[in-house]
Amino acid sequence: MSLKVEDVMVEEVVTVDTNVTVKEAAGIMNEHEIGCLIVVKRSKAIGIVTERDMLTRVLAESRNPERTQVLDIMSSPLIVADPKMDLEDAAKLMFKMKVKKLPVVSNGQLVGLITLTDIAR
Repeated sequence: MSLKVEDVMVEEVVTVDTNVTVKEAAGIMNEHEIGCLIVVKRSKAIGIVTERDMLTRVLAESRNPERTQVLDIMSSPLIVADPKMDLEDAAKLMFKMKVKKLPVVSNGQLVGLITLTDIAR
């Protein structure tokens, strides 16, 4: 029996609205000890902000984290997995798309998040 995405995904996904500043987002990530946030607009997941996005699109470009919104630096469109997807297929998708984190969406709703670390476990 093969494992599915829903078997290993994290269900507690921390989300932020598009107008949250990078500084606020960094604070939320530190508070929850996580490496990414899912960006939502009207309850729909539209992007992802990672530590790497903050490094490459804010620090490296000398942008002001108090004035830059997550909408301006998030990775979009969102590459997502289905909860019923085989774990192996999710891993292949991550390597193909060069991402380490996949939001899990079912019927248009964000239901979880899976990372390469989750798969490795």
